[in-house]
Amino acid sequence: MKKTLLALFLSFQFIHTAISQQSPELDKLDQYFEKMVKDWDVPSASIGIVKDGELIFTGNYGTKETGKSDKPDENTLYAIASNSKAFTASLLGILVQEDKLNWNDRVKDHLPYFSLFDDPWISSQVTIRDLLSHRVGLGTFSGDVIWYKNEGSAEDFIRRAGKLPQAYDFRSGYGYSNLMYITAGEIIQKVTGKSWGENVKERILQPLGMDRTLTTAKALENTDNVATPHGREDEKNFPIAFEDWETIAATGGLISSVKDISKWMIFNMDHGILGQDTLLTKQTRNMVWTLHNVFPVDHTVKNDLGRHFSGYGLGWTIGDFHGKMMVGHTGGYDGMITAVTMIPDEKLGVVVLTNGHQSPIMAATYYALDRFLGTGDKDWSSDMLKRRSENEKEDKRVADIKKTRISGTKASVAKDKLVGKYQSDIYGLIEVKYENEKLRLYFEDAPRLSASLEHWHFDTYEIKWDEKHAWFDFGTLQFLINNKLEVHGMEFNVPNDDIFFEELKPKKIK
Repeated sequence: MKKTLLALFLSFQFIHTAISQQSPELDKLDQYFEKMVKDWDVPSASIGIVKDGELIFTGNYGTKETGKSDKPDENTLYAIASNSKAFTASLLGILVQEDKLNWNDRVKDHLPYFSLFDDPWISSQVTIRDLLSHRVGLGTFSGDVIWYKNEGSAEDFIRRAGKLPQAYDFRSGYGYSNLMYITAGEIIQKVTGKSWGENVKERILQPLGMDRTLTTAKALENTDNVATPHGREDEKNFPIAFEDWETIAATGGLISSVKDISKWMIFNMDHGILGQDTLLTKQTRNMVWTLHNVFPVDHTVKNDLGRHFSGYGLGWTIGDFHGKMMVGHTGGYDGMITAVTMIPDEKLGVVVLTNGHQSPIMAATYYALDRFLGTGDKDWSSDMLKRRSENEKEDKRVADIKKTRISGTKASVAKDKLVGKYQSDIYGLIEVKYENEKLRLYFEDAPRLSASLEHWHFDTYEIKWDEKHAWFDFGTLQFLINNKLEVHGMEFNVPNDDIFFEELKPKKIK
């Protein structure tokens, strides 16, 4: 009888007390997550929950590679992508603490070549805080096509970003920009004389004991227990290779595990204090967890999160969950989607790592938070999966292109007129060649984007990529021809939500 009363007491109190062993409530979470992973058809997921300074739950589901039997665990490595941005903000905070720079330093004072929109005034005014809070005037994901699978340098990418179009007035909106975090990484290297990877190892990973976390995919060659990234096509997952994001690591280069990320969450909820050491001062903690860019919230209707405010700090998304401050981020990498979320006042954190593009990261997160905070019993997985399915059905971009294809047409000019070099202001050279009786497409410094071109209709050609890509598949390229039947440029149409080929606008070099 005493054992029964004790079990009931622990079950009732678990949302207030750190639990170091399995309980009926944690069993319920485990069962929910297992079903969720199957319902979402994600190859694997590793989930961790931190409470009061301890990793009290780890759940690992599916297999590290589809079609195989090897299961993940709390040490399995996944690319955490943009969750790396919080590390970049912390590194800059440490440099501020050391008086090596200031949050309001002008970017051009560190990187004289930095520019935006061919506007000298804006270019001269952009600060480190502007970079980190996504308020410089670039549209969300604008320019990602510049660095995607590109073997160039970070400086190359930053220089090319200066030619991107302005989406909104400087400091008057929000546009999530990976390029600006690449810029922040270059500032760190310029100030310290060491790469972003070296800095994050020495200043964060090693002190926190995050000994499984990697800063480059090159290190995977000598590492075991790694999840395989997966793309998705025709409702099936397929394995793909790891991308090495070392050059752009400041925006998304870390590869980590549930166990290591739990240490990162505990460190942050302890406000940057590690044992007797203060790695992040109170001023740094408050700076990165303060809203620098505010998102609108509709206060006239209820929302599922009980949200009253939302916005972006420095490297962190900030809002509230039923009245309690919530801090976190998500990450999207070729074949892996992840999330790190914390309720600091409750010393509660959730990390969700997955290796597929159809991923339930926030369904898992919100369900766990509801269980611990007693804020509801919503079936987040079913609800979000239904909404995802509806959104996919409504996305008719590819279907519309295929539906409007006109068969039996011919190109206006011969193939030899299409051959040549094309210059994109934001990219560089794109070349069309005629090889083995096929038109071929080549991107400067990005050989893995090579493709064949097959006639679609009129002067439009379908892009047949040499390799499968995670973010996009079907696409077309239209050659632009003037009234003299001269080819003067090309226009891309590759429907997807992340890599915007239409920004390239290459012009033929005469």
